[in-house]
Amino acid sequence: MTSAAILPSLIERFFTQRLMQQRNASPHTIASYRDTFRLLFAFAQARLGKPPSRLDLADLDAPFVSAFLDDLEESRSIGTRTRNLRLTAIRAFFRFAALEEPAYAGQIQRVLAIPGKLHDKREVHFLTREEIEAILAAPDRRTWIGRRDHMLLLLAAQTGLRLSEIIQLDEGAVVLGAGAHVRCLGKGRKERSTPLTRQTRHALQAWLQEAGRRGSMKLFPNVHGGGLSPDAVQRLLAQHVETARQRCPSLRRKQVTPHVLRHTAAMELLQAGVDCSVIALWLGHESIKTTQVYLHAHLALKEAALAKVKPYDGQKGGRYKPTDRLLAFLDAL
Repeated sequence: MTSAAILPSLIERFFTQRLMQQRNASPHTIASYRDTFRLLFAFAQARLGKPPSRLDLADLDAPFVSAFLDDLEESRSIGTRTRNLRLTAIRAFFRFAALEEPAYAGQIQRVLAIPGKLHDKREVHFLTREEIEAILAAPDRRTWIGRRDHMLLLLAAQTGLRLSEIIQLDEGAVVLGAGAHVRCLGKGRKERSTPLTRQTRHALQAWLQEAGRRGSMKLFPNVHGGGLSPDAVQRLLAQHVETARQRCPSLRRKQVTPHVLRHTAAMELLQAGVDCSVIALWLGHESIKTTQVYLHAHLALKEAALAKVKPYDGQKGGRYKPTDRLLAFLDAL
């Protein structure tokens, strides 16, 4: 089989066999990878003058892939994070190709060696207890919509569920009684259970008695009985935050999104002394490194650490002198 015939077959098997059958990848992952290769093939057609079906596997070498990523940054003004996501999709394909076509091992290894770009880590934004209480008090609980919105915001702030996880919840996801918790399907199709506080459990007990009256099994249905969309949740949150700003002026300086509620839940756990490894499990993080960003954002913990440091007594310490030529070189960098 020629390399021109190999590439289309590899792409098809990568999506149907590797992603869909073997990995059971989520529709979001498949769509993201699909868009990456659409952009890659469009770039190849413009650069090489070949339609996608006539591309050779050899055409997709490391310099070409690097040029594609650079072009995305220049022509589409994508950020570093998006560039790295596109590279992740390409790497996944070439890892698959390495097993299927070992004759191209050298080329594939050079593509896999393309490094991702470093980027500045954004500061984690979260809310204080007073700000959360003001937002929770904003919905008018004399109405069905107000009671729904209050319950949704309370659950989000207490559990730290992602927006995508909240809107897919149905009534069967809630387990009350001893060991009350809510089950959700998170990133990577990973199911997890998140405990509920006594306040949230009691609120859910009351809400479940009227949530299904709209003829829906969704935990948070819209007025027609269907599920809420992400945009609908963002709109209702913005509406209640605007109301809460009248009671809590500090909210006027903050942009509150559903993900900020997730960050707030994590910070509440951290302030309560919960270990980062437990918070990672709570939030559904694949790596504890993701959770450690909350440590950097927690100013109170840093101040507590500073209080334990012995203050300077005003005496000058001796100047450090490297004891080795190599150390002296490194110190001079």
